[in-house]
Amino acid sequence: MINYGLIGCGMMGHEHIHNIALLPEARVTAVYDPVASLAEHAAKEAGGATVCASIADMLAIDDLGALVIVSPNHLHVSQLREIRDTRPLPILCEKPLYTDPADVAFLQELIADYPAPIWVAMEYRYMPPIAALLDQAEGATGGIKMLTIREHRFPFLPKIGDWNRFNANKGGTLVEKCCHFFDLMRLVLKDDPVRVMATGGQSVNHLNETYDGQVPDIWDNAYVIVDFAGGARAMLELCMFAEGSRYQEEVTAVGPTGKIEALVPGPGRFWPKDLGDPPVPQLIVSPRSPKGPRMSEIPVDPTLLAAGDHNGSTFYQHQRFNAVVRGEGTPEVTLEDGMWAVRIGLAAQESARTGQAVSL
Repeated sequence: MINYGLIGCGMMGHEHIHNIALLPEARVTAVYDPVASLAEHAAKEAGGATVCASIADMLAIDDLGALVIVSPNHLHVSQLREIRDTRPLPILCEKPLYTDPADVAFLQELIADYPAPIWVAMEYRYMPPIAALLDQAEGATGGIKMLTIREHRFPFLPKIGDWNRFNANKGGTLVEKCCHFFDLMRLVLKDDPVRVMATGGQSVNHLNETYDGQVPDIWDNAYVIVDFAGGARAMLELCMFAEGSRYQEEVTAVGPTGKIEALVPGPGRFWPKDLGDPPVPQLIVSPRSPKGPRMSEIPVDPTLLAAGDHNGSTFYQHQRFNAVVRGEGTPEVTLEDGMWAVRIGLAAQESARTGQAVSL
């Protein structure tokens, strides 16, 4: 049995609690959040976890076996530093790994000398329809030349202290929200990017909100084009005022012999009950010859759907991380992966701001 400590007890913290509880060899036994009511609620949700007054108090618990960092983006690096300097336990750290380029030197130190596994939480890899695309993409396309990721979704949800309304806390939408997709680009194409071109802005959401006299500056739409070293190119289309869509994510890969698509619904709790059951994820393979798209449904276990908003992927992520903590294998999403995803996001923010392509 692995005892987990949870740092950050907001909405995503609860998703981690629910999915850890589904594992036979895992339980959340300690929680910390500077907002006491959130910590107390999370402790109850975890079945009676200890509420810690600080990260230092949590690290003093003898039988703790792993940590999950689910705090606001701009706190990740300082918390990683405290853990390294106090008690370097295995860590699952939520994305984005960092938001300030000045933190890269510290993260490189972690790569070199942190004595325990660190896994960056890129759960989109483990959504069943996307996992199916990853398994079949090479055969379906004959080698991917073009990759498109489209996310049409709901606006940013309210968060404690409204931290997610401002770029200074998030690193920008193309870092905070889209690092998942830049991670997927590298994973699908098995390559690293060389150039990023982007345009984006704040067109609809949060324009009439104020917090301590400040109007939110977080973007709600963008296009990003990424050129890869091997010649493939990828594009992201993001719209965060399109929650009326049937599918939230659509991933399309095309090569000389065909096309493959994964269609992923958004959180089931947001699907209108009067429309019946939520959509089922789909995988569509469209060969060039002979023509004829083949569609298959990729259903997700209802228990996993009920445990969070990410199509079952948080469970599969925790299943693999738990195995690593028990000494079986190494992290599938490394610190290097987490750093690359942020690096692409920061380049996209810069390209959109300046109107110039950014070389990596």
